[in-house]
Parts: sequence; structure tokens; C-alpha cells
Amino acid sequence: RVYREPCRNQPGFLCSRRPFYVEPRNIVDHDPQERISAEAAILNSRLHYYSRLTGSSDPLLSPPNHVVPQPEEIYIYSPLGIAFKIPEGDQTSKNSSLISIFAIWNTMMGTSILSIPWGIKQAGFTLGVVILVLTGLLTLYCCYIVLKSPRTIKSVDTTDWEFPDVCRHYFGKFGQWSSLLFSLVSLLGAMVVYWVLMSNFLFNTGQFIYSECHTHTHTHNKQNNNIKVSSSGSGGGDAGNDISFGRYWSKTNTVPLYLIVLLLPLLSFRSASFFARFTFLGTISVVYLIVLVTIKAVRLGFHLEFHWFDPTHFYVPEFRALFPQLTGVLTLAFFIHNCIITLMKNNKHQENNVRDLSVAYLLVGLTYLYVGVLIFGSFPSPPLVKDCIQPNFLDNFPSNDVLVFVARMCLLFQMVTVYPMLGYLVRVQVMGQFFGNHYPSFFHVLVLNLFIVGLGVLMAKFYPNIGSIIRFSGAICGLALVFVFPALVHMIPLKREGRLTWLSAILHSFLIVIGVANVVAQFFM
Repeated sequence: RVYREPCRNQPGFLCSRRPFYVEPRNIVDHDPQERISAEAAILNSRLHYYSRLTGSSDPLLSPPNHVVPQPEEIYIYSPLGIAFKIPEGDQTSKNSSLISIFAIWNTMMGTSILSIPWGIKQAGFTLGVVILVLTGLLTLYCCYIVLKSPRTIKSVDTTDWEFPDVCRHYFGKFGQWSSLLFSLVSLLGAMVVYWVLMSNFLFNTGQFIYSECHTHTHTHNKQNNNIKVSSSGSGGGDAGNDISFGRYWSKTNTVPLYLIVLLLPLLSFRSASFFARFTFLGTISVVYLIVLVTIKAVRLGFHLEFHWFDPTHFYVPEFRALFPQLTGVLTLAFFIHNCIITLMKNNKHQENNVRDLSVAYLLVGLTYLYVGVLIFGSFPSPPLVKDCIQPNFLDNFPSNDVLVFVARMCLLFQMVTVYPMLGYLVRVQVMGQFFGNHYPSFFHVLVLNLFIVGLGVLMAKFYPNIGSIIRFSGAICGLALVFVFPALVHMIPLKREGRLTWLSAILHSFLIVIGVANVVAQFFM
């Protein structure tokens, strides 16, 4: 027998369906073949009586709270008088704290990790480490506000709400559309960075394969012919082959176009479920990067000199005015605010959400710190200059480095599987808002995909600087979703309840100032 629970906040409406409840003491055995006691049958009749009254519009006729069972106390009851407890449907998909922490870590570990060493170089080593720690703490606190924001709304049922729903509740249509806009900025920024990086990795992979095949073929021919080829004689042919290869294999002119053939059809898939199977590749790639960084640091050793304000030929000062470039990168690197509520809903122990979120942020911060410090510290200065650290630190290694080649291959394959998932999220948000359908027609989807792909190709050709792309997109989307909206969502209910103190108002207003300053500063770097 199924009981439909009346909605407490909307009398006359039925919110959910619950199986009939039997108190545990009234159950003879958990074996479904065992019959239950007479007390349970009486309780069944009583609840059945209440369920007949729910057809009335009078809320006073709704069953009392003590009669309605809790989700964890649900038992199946059949007309034959048999009752047995079953696990909730949600319980089978709940995750332990360890899995939840790992899921947050895996979700945040994106392309930003490749730009952390460059960001530390832009800020200076000492200041960069301090900013990384402080930004992690600030974004953690704002993420905590986002996580608890649905529970601060008492007037409606917020069980299935996400943060955009909270923004719509407090700010109306403006909050809904602005949160959508800034969410799209983060997604499109990530997709542009992915296109630039995929072009980079595909180019370097082709360079490695061409170099290895060309060297092997040239050596094989020399051994077979057993002749000594003069440098001038072989150089002309090699130079001609290199020029021809470079014409058709250019990092900015041709390779970004080649990706269209592969990725445009993948973007047109109706569902992203196929690509979701490959999310484990992200974990493998990050773990391999950590191993690669460790090996390189051990081989190269540390090359550090501390010059606090004055630069030298080989080293950068510890404090530099370019530090906002790092804050922009880190805002995106620590960004998970738009999906943290969804991730933590699957946590088995909801009372540990804050602890698990804090541990996850700690692990993410330590990972960024580890990669950033080791790459910056082991960069060989002299003979090289620290200022030569690239926005993608893999570009500091030659194309013929086998370990780096494997890293590029792993990242390339991972991004090819993640890119369609990002495109799917963009399509769902855009098409859902404007047309009410995630896939209105093939033509609509094609136009959107051509815009997304065209944006990536243009950036890969004319401005392939992932550091700047990440810092701008991070600062812009972080303005609303990391700083402004969480601060306002925290202050508004406290103000309405008369519990907002001056100190809290000043501190949370300062978060908004930080977000605005972070965006403005990017245009002066």
C-alpha cells in the first residue's frame, strides 16, 4: 500500500509517495514471509483513514507528523499482512566521505594545474605561495556558504535546489539569468582552454612522431647504403621535408582546424553518458603529472635564490605587481561552487559535509602547491631565466621528451572525452532556457556547436595563451558565483532575521570588493 504525503507548505498538493509504515517493534521478523502483529494492522487502518481525508482542501485534515514515517523508517506492507524493510533508493547511491572527498578533488583538478607554476612566477615565489593559501581559504569559505544556502530558506522545500535556484529565490529573474550567464562564462572559458591545449598537445605529439620516424628512417637508410652522406647533401632534403611538414602541421594555423573533424561530430551527440565513462582518465592524468613533476624535480634539483624586491638576470623577485594574474587563475582553479550542492547530496553522512569539503580543499591546495613549487623551484636557472616559465609548464620541455610525450597523450585523450561533456552542459543550459528543450533540433544544436568550435579555433590561432584565458574567465565567473552571490546570500537572511552584525556585514562586503578588484585588475596586467 502506498501513502501520499500532503505538502506542508502548499495545502491541497501531494508532495511525495511513501510506502506504508510499520513500527519496528511491530514486525515479527525481517523475513518478508513472516506475518506482522495486529498492532501494525491497526496502524495501517489508521493511516488509510488519514489518506482518505487528504482529498479535502482543509490542511487540518492532513495526517499528523508523528504518523507520517521518516524515510529511514519505511516498510513495505502488502494486503496479506506481510511487512519487510527495504533500503531507500537513494541509499544505494550514497558515497562514503572518502569517495566524496575524492570526487571533489577530481572535479577541481582541471587544466588550471598546468598554469600554477606560471602564476607563481608572475606573483613571485613567496607572494605566490601566500596568495595560493589565502585564495584557497577564501574560496573554501564561499563554497561553504553555497553548500548551506538551501537550508537557510525555511519557507519552501529546497531539497532538490541548486545554487541558481537559491539565487532566483533571493534576486528573482536577475539572479537566475546572471548565474546562468556567469556559469556559461566558466564553461566556455574552459572549452576555449581545452581547444588551445588540445591543439598544443596534438601538435607536439605529431612533432614527436615525425621526429622519431624521420630520425629512424634517415639512420636506417645510412646503414643500408653504407655511405657517408655529406651534411650539405642531406641537409637540403631534410630542410625541404621539414618545411613541407611545418606547412601542414602548424600549432596555430592548421592543427586547430584538424580538431574540428574530430570534435564537431562528438558535440552533436544527444547525450553525454558515453563520455562520462572516461572520467577516470582525469585522475590518471593528474596522478601522472604529479609523478612527472617529481621525477623532473629530482633530476634537475632546486634552483632558488631569494631577491625580495629587485629582480636579477636569472631570478624574479619574491613580490611582484603582476600577482593579480595568479589570483585570476586560482579563482578558476578552486572553482566548484556551481556543482558543490549536487556533489555533496550523495554524501552518506550529511553531518560531515563541511569537514569533507574542507579536507577536499586542503588536498586540492596541496596538489597545486606541490606542482607549482616543484616546477618553479627546479626550473634550471642558470642557464635559463625563471621568467621563461610558460603558461603551460609542459611547453618548457622539448617535444622529444618521452615522459612529457606520454603526459601530452594522456591529457589529449582525456580532453577529447571531456570536451563533449562541457559542450553538453552548455547546450542544456542555453537550449533549456531559450527553447525549453535540451535538443530542439539538429539545426539549433549545429549553430551552437559551430559558435563554440569557432570560438576555440579563433583563440587557438590568434591568442593561444591559456594563462590569460584562464585568469580572465576565472575572475569573471568568480565575481558572481564565488564572491558576490555567496556573500549576499549569507547576509540577506541574517538581515531579515535581525541577526546581521556590523562586523559580519563589513567582512562579507569585503568579499564582494575582492571579487570586483580581481576582475578589474586583470585588464591592467
